[in-house]
Amino acid sequence: MRRLLVGVALALACATAHAGLFTKNEPETRACEPQGVRLQALGSAGAELIAGRAGASYLVWIDGKARALIDVGAGAPLRLAETGGAATDLDAVLFTRLRAERTAGLPMLVQASALEKRERALPLYGPAGDRATPSTVTFVRALFDGTRGAWRHLGAHLNPLARDTYKLQPRDVAPKPRPLGMPRKPDEDPVLAVFANERLRLRAVPLGGGAGPALAWRIEVAGKSIVITADGMDNDVARLAQGADLLVAHPGQPENAAAVGAFARSAGVKQLVLSGRSRAMLGNEPKILEGIEKNYTGPAVFANDLDCFTP
Repeated sequence: MRRLLVGVALALACATAHAGLFTKNEPETRACEPQGVRLQALGSAGAELIAGRAGASYLVWIDGKARALIDVGAGAPLRLAETGGAATDLDAVLFTRLRAERTAGLPMLVQASALEKRERALPLYGPAGDRATPSTVTFVRALFDGTRGAWRHLGAHLNPLARDTYKLQPRDVAPKPRPLGMPRKPDEDPVLAVFANERLRLRAVPLGGGAGPALAWRIEVAGKSIVITADGMDNDVARLAQGADLLVAHPGQPENAAAVGAFARSAGVKQLVLSGRSRAMLGNEPKILEGIEKNYTGPAVFANDLDCFTP
C-alpha cells in the first residue's frame, strides 16, 4: 500500500511538472516609466560577445510608446520584446555605423514588424558609404532585395509593387555637398536636419575616420535632447551635442575616459551615460570614472541592458 501511495505521488509530481512545460507564462516586462521622455539601453555591449549584454541599441520612449531606435545590435529585438515595446510604434530606425555589432538585429526587427502587422513605412537612416563601406541604401538592399538579397523572403518590404506588407525606406545621411576641393567655411553648420514629425526631431553629424563613415545623432523631444556619439568626439559632434540633456558615449578603453569627460564638459551636457561596454571596460569602472571626473563634474553612469535614463 505504501509503495502504491508513493507511486501515485510521483506520478502526480511528474504530471504537474510536464503541465508546467506547456503552461504559457508571460515574462515580466521591463519598460520605462510611461510618462514623458526616456532612453532605454536595449543593448550595452561593444563589439565582443559578452554574457548578459546585447549589442549596442538604444530606444527612445515617448509617453509609453517606443518611437526611435538607434542601432540594432545582436539581441536588440529580443530586448525590445522584453520591454513590452511594439516595433509597430517606431517612427524611425537610426544607425551610427554599419558594422555587425550595431546592425545584426535588423533582419529580425524587420520580420517581427511584419508579424506584428505594421502598416506604415519604416524609415531607416544611416551613413553614406565610401570606397570600403556600403551606403545605408546599398546595405539594406544587400540584406532584403527580393532577387539578390541575403534575406529574400523579406524582399516585399523593398518592392514598391508588393501590397501585402509595410515598406522599408532606407536613406543615406551624407555631408552637405560642396564644390570639389573646396573646404567647408568656418561658419558653416555641419548639423543636418534628417527627420521630424509631431513627436520628435532627428538631427545628425556625419563622421569619417578609420572605422568608416558614421553618424552622431541628436534626438529632440518636448524640449529634451539626447545625443549618441557613435564613438566620435570632434568639433562637429561637440556642436551637435551642445547643451544636450543626455549624452551616450562609448569610451571603449579606460584610457579614453579623460577625453570623454573633456568632451562632455566642452559640449555642456547635463548627464553622461557610458555604454558600448567592452571587456576592457568591465571591471575597470572605478578607473574610468576617475578619468571622467578629471574633466567632467556632472553625473556619469554605466549602462546595462534594459536600464532607463531620464533626460
